[in-house]
Amino acid sequence: MDDMVYVPSFPETDSKTRVTKRVRRCGGLTGMALVAAARLGARCAYGGCLGDDESSRYVEANLVKEGVDVTAAPRSTEARVVNSVIIVGQDIASRNIFSQSEGMIGAHPALPEESVIHAARVLVIDHFGMPGNLRAARIAREAGVAVVSDFEKTTDPLFERVLELVDHLILSADAARCLTQRADPAEAARALWRDDRAVVIVTCGERGCWSVSKDGIATALHHHPAFSVIAQDTTGCGDVFHGAYAAALARGVAAADRIEFASAAAALKASLEDAPDLASVRRFLADGANKRRHVAVRSQS
Repeated sequence: MDDMVYVPSFPETDSKTRVTKRVRRCGGLTGMALVAAARLGARCAYGGCLGDDESSRYVEANLVKEGVDVTAAPRSTEARVVNSVIIVGQDIASRNIFSQSEGMIGAHPALPEESVIHAARVLVIDHFGMPGNLRAARIAREAGVAVVSDFEKTTDPLFERVLELVDHLILSADAARCLTQRADPAEAARALWRDDRAVVIVTCGERGCWSVSKDGIATALHHHPAFSVIAQDTTGCGDVFHGAYAAALARGVAAADRIEFASAAAALKASLEDAPDLASVRRFLADGANKRRHVAVRSQS
C-alpha cells in the first residue's frame, strides 16, 4: 500500500515544505503489475498471502475493484502487505520511497493449489516469499506456464534457484548491474541470457530498454527506445511494464510487440500518474507521433 505525498520539490535536510496532494494507492510489485494487466484486458488472479489488518483489507478491496480475482489467495492472520510512504518531487518527477515490511509477505510456501497455477497462461512473481515463489515457478514451468519476474532484491538464499526458473526475465538496470557486475545494460542483458529463456529485458527508464531473445535460430540483442512523454510521477512504471508485458504475453503477442506495448503502458503511467487502460494504450500507439521509434539490432556473439 502506497501513501503518495506530492511536494513541489524534494526538501533538503531539516527543512519544511508544502504538500500539494496526498493519494493512497495499491502499490507493490506484483500487485501493481496485476492491476495494470487487468486494466489492459487480462483476466488476473492474485495468489499471494492476504491478512486481516487494515492495510491488507485495503489492498484486497482495491484488487477486487480492479477486477483481480482473490478467491485463491491464502489467508493468514500473520500476513501483511508492504506499507510505503512515497514523496514525489513534482519539479523533476523524482520519488523517494520509505517502506516498512513485517509479518508474512508475498507468496505462501504451499499455496495456492497447483490447479490454480496450471490454469494460468502467465505466472508473475517478485522477491517476496521466495520459498513460495520457488514452488510456484517450478509448478508453472513443469506445466508449460510462462514465468515473468519482477525482482528488486537479489539477496535471498533461494534467489538463484528461483532465477533459474524464470523464462521471461525483466529487470531494472540497477538490479541487472547488481546481478552481473556489468554497468552497461546491454552487456548485462547478454550476461543474463540462457538458451532456456524466452527473453531477457533490462529496463532503463527514459533510455528505453535492452532485450535478448531468439530470432528464429539466432539469438539477438535489441535496443527499444522509450516513448517521449512529460513525466508526472514515475512510481510504479516498472511494475506497469511487467503487467503490460504479461498481459500481452497471455494474448500471444510477439516479443517485439510485447515490449512496445509494455513501453507504451509504462510511458502513459509516468505521464498520467496511474496505470492506463487498454483504450488509452491503443490510442497512444496509434498516434503517428508516437510511432517514430525504431529497434536497433545487434547480433549476439
